[in-house]
Amino acid sequence: MKKVQLSIYLDPAISKNLDSFANHRGQPKSLVAEAAIASFLSPDDSERREAAIAKRLDRTARVLERLERNDVVTLETIALFIRFWLTSTPALPEQSGAAARAKGAERYSRFVEALGRRLSSGSTLLKEVSMDVDASEKPG
Repeated sequence: MKKVQLSIYLDPAISKNLDSFANHRGQPKSLVAEAAIASFLSPDDSERREAAIAKRLDRTARVLERLERNDVVTLETIALFIRFWLTSTPALPEQSGAAARAKGAERYSRFVEALGRRLSSGSTLLKEVSMDVDASEKPG
């Protein structure tokens, strides 16, 4: 089949890139340009792009589902702790308020230090919950 000649105008930077690519591949510029145009016009190109986008969206959806699960576990943990604390901690007499606040500040400081150590070690409640759930789901 005889090829049709086409005269086109290219931006100087694109022309330089075409020359460089063709020289690097050892191919004529017309063959490189023909392949690029064929690829651009190919219906497979849009299908490949769509598949790549769908794959990325699926991955993003899985990450969001994991984040949502982690949020649920975190909120339930905090709510359970607050409920337990409120139901098991008796009210203090007024004369003990200053001492209780001082003790609370001390405990909070230790809590923040312990939290920092735990987070820096990479150990998290979510990992423990996941391991506990996995272990309990296995047939014994």
